[in-house]
This record gives sequence, structure tokens and C-alpha cells, in this order.
Amino acid sequence: MEGPLKLQPAFKDYIWGGTRLKTDFNKHSDLARVAESWELSCHKDGSSVVANGEYSGKTLAQYLETAGPAALGTNCARFEYFPVLIKLIDAKDNLSVQVHPDNEYALRTEGEYGKTEMWYIVDCEPGAQLIYGFKNKITKDEFIRHINNNTLLEAVKMVPVKKGDVFFINSGTLHAIGKGILIAEIQQNSNTTYRVFDYGRVGTDGKPRPLHISKACDVTDLSPAVSFTSPEAQVHDGISIKLLSTCDYFTVHLIDLSASTDLRTDGRSFHHLLVIDGQCTLTSDQGNLSLIKGDSVFIPADCGDYTLTGSCRIIKTQID
Repeated sequence: MEGPLKLQPAFKDYIWGGTRLKTDFNKHSDLARVAESWELSCHKDGSSVVANGEYSGKTLAQYLETAGPAALGTNCARFEYFPVLIKLIDAKDNLSVQVHPDNEYALRTEGEYGKTEMWYIVDCEPGAQLIYGFKNKITKDEFIRHINNNTLLEAVKMVPVKKGDVFFINSGTLHAIGKGILIAEIQQNSNTTYRVFDYGRVGTDGKPRPLHISKACDVTDLSPAVSFTSPEAQVHDGISIKLLSTCDYFTVHLIDLSASTDLRTDGRSFHHLLVIDGQCTLTSDQGNLSLIKGDSVFIPADCGDYTLTGSCRIIKTQID
């Protein structure tokens, strides 16, 4: 049995990205800008790579092929593919206004899962805001008219954000991360995005980036988005654990640690830990791992007990 695996991410240098993942989150990349780091990924467009132990240098997907279902856990048996993709996203500029399809539409048209996701605002500049659905319910004809008349921003809901905010984004929800926001994104294992509006920008080839109006009109929910309300954090013995989001595809907790805590994978699901502040030591039967801000760790479902010791903030994801 392999112990906890530290992961190296896949990097993306989209035109709206910045440099904070390198300067603030200890990411090492030759790219001039790092818009996204794919921290937990078995996706064909970018896979995490194991950075320690017997499987060092192998992709996470290669490790899982060898380790078998026990590493994922019994709760993952219902998924045909690896269920989630976890990212850090640094939006130096506005992302396009976009939407993701549900499973039925995406599997039929794109050959992969749809995309339901959640965002945790790791940090943001003063006055930062994002787009989260519509102000009011509109018709499909009104949606198309706004797109054609370049007035879509008049219909969407602009939401001011602050550090620690959480947004749950069902497939079909129109959305966009605004400039000056750095987020952790936990999502279904999908890279299907339909752009609706892109601020008239051009890509690295000097041409306008493609829009996907017809498909977006097929899948967009034209009602205002419904927010998820997190329960209060549970605080005891130097640790605070707060549920950020739960759905069929992932369950996410925020852990604030100031001492030591014991956790366990019980065979039902792997754990993924993403350190977003501070540092700690992870101790298991397989030894110790030192973790700092920006580190990403896959803990197999059959790992059993492990301990975190230190002062840090961690996003923990599992499949329930």
C-alpha cells in the first residue's frame, strides 16, 4: 500500500492569468504567466504527477491504474472516470462569461462529463467581483438578444467577493471569475466550456477567441442562481472544520489547524488536501511529509489513519 502522494500540477497559461501562483503559492513553472494549476487531475488535457515515493514521476492516472480501486475507495465505484478535477486559478483579468453543460449533454456532444463546480475565494483585490447567474429570470429569446446586442452584462448578476466566500455553481449556471480574484476550484472531471462573451479579446494567434453561442443556449439555466449556505464550523482542540460544499460529485471541507489533528480514510473515499496557507507535517504509517502553502496531496482510500500537525489552512476534498 502506498502512502500519501505529493502531487505536481499541470499548468495553463491562459491569456487572463497572472503570476501569483508562482510568487505566492510556490509553483515552479517556466511559463511567464500561470492562469491555472491543475492540482488533482487525471484529465487528458493535463494530469497531476506524483512527486514522492515509488511512483515519483508517474502521472496520477498511471499510479491509479496500478493501485486499483482500493486507492479511490468504494464511493468512487459509481463513476466511469476519475470523478473530480481540482485547480488553483489566478485571474489577473476577467475570465470569459461562460457556462458548462450537464452530464447528459456533455457525454452526448463532448464525450466527457458535464461540469458542476464550487469556488472558494482564496484571496482577492479590493472591489473584486464575479458573475453568478442572472439578475432576474429571462427567456431564451432575451438571452440571445442580449448576446447579439452585446448587452449581456446588463442582465447578469455581479457579486462583490471577499476572502473566504464560497460559490456553488451547478452545470447550466452562467458565470465568470472577475479580475483580481484567486480561487480554489473543485469541479467534475471535465474541460468543456461554452464561452458566451469574451470582452472582445483576441488569443495568442491574434484572432478573437471562439464563442459557443448555440451550445450555450442549449444548456444555460435562465433563472437566478441559488446559493449554497454552509453550516457553522465545528471547532475543537485547535482545529476548525467547516463544510464548504457537498453534492453527488464531491464533498469539500475547510480545515483551519493550529495544533494537531487525527484524520482517517476508511476505504470509502480518497482524501485530497490542498494547502492554501501556512505549513504542517502529515504523518502516516508510511512516514512524514512536510507541506507548505500551495502543496497538493492525494491520500489513498486504503491509507487509514494520518495526522496533521502545524498551523495551516487546508481544503479537503473527498467523494461521499
